[in-house]
Amino acid sequence: MKQLFSPIKIKNLDLKNRVVMPPMCQYSVTAEDGTPNDWHFAHYVSRAVGGTSLIIVEMTNVEPDGRISNNCLGLWSDAQIPAYKRIVDGVHAQGAKIAIQIAHAGRKAEDAEKPVAPSAIRFSEKYKEPRALSAAEVKDMVDKYKQAARRAVEAGFDSIELHGAHGYLIHQFHSRYTNKREDEYGELTRFGTEVIQAVKSEMPADMPLILRISATEFVEEGYTLEGGIEIAKVYKEAGVDIFDISAGGEGAIAPSRNPGSHAGYMLPFARAMREALDVPVMAVGNLETPRLADAVIGNQDADFVAVGRGMLRDPYWTIHAAHELGQDIKVPVQYERGFA
Repeated sequence: MKQLFSPIKIKNLDLKNRVVMPPMCQYSVTAEDGTPNDWHFAHYVSRAVGGTSLIIVEMTNVEPDGRISNNCLGLWSDAQIPAYKRIVDGVHAQGAKIAIQIAHAGRKAEDAEKPVAPSAIRFSEKYKEPRALSAAEVKDMVDKYKQAARRAVEAGFDSIELHGAHGYLIHQFHSRYTNKREDEYGELTRFGTEVIQAVKSEMPADMPLILRISATEFVEEGYTLEGGIEIAKVYKEAGVDIFDISAGGEGAIAPSRNPGSHAGYMLPFARAMREALDVPVMAVGNLETPRLADAVIGNQDADFVAVGRGMLRDPYWTIHAAHELGQDIKVPVQYERGFA
């Protein structure tokens, strides 16, 4: 019987349990150079100490103007690799695996002097109006994702996640709500497909690629779950091995499309994607109660459970969940007295 603390292996990603720390921006690059610092090291390694099987580093951007804020991470220079390798080595030393989310904020880049996007459509009145990328610039952007992936592999990450959700650049391209182009990149999944293929070309064949996707949009004019599934099918064919299922983020939530925020409110999206795609999926959305997280796996709604806010509050969420569920878990020898 599959449970929260059963192992799983996808390609060469061999995980001791199904608990994932999802990417959550820390806005803590005080030097504003995109390079992780001691805060990031302590933040990620502490969750590895806490028993999490897979840690996904927060949204890490392919160019300086791709950041949400100037205090966000980046991987646009080889000079940044050693700082990431330090984190990777620290997580590995604690028996966990680590991935990195590669992204570009597009029109949601708040500190960019002039954000870029598929089309010159402002996210909201509080955001700057973006400039539409030329076709040549889009092709150059694909290469920026590719080079960031190369650096991630060199830093020793076990997997790469592409951010194709929450209204960021890949999502902006595959949504008719934000992509009004009439050139080749008006084909909604073309940019995402080219990014996937470029990133895969830099990854070892046995390293799985994860894609975070908004299964549905929350604006009235946005795509539905059925549309999200069709987009995901194209990306699966392009080379995605695991889907991280979220939703929305492209605009203000319409009352008719609001799923609420109750525990497990996004599980129907994960379940539908899993059934339609026949690939492993990661569930998100207020799943921090150990028994609910365990039920997600036991009921085969998803293959992984991402615990976000719960893990911000408790770096040792996974150890505590194991004890609540009566499951064995290796506790650091230095902490064994606390669990005797």
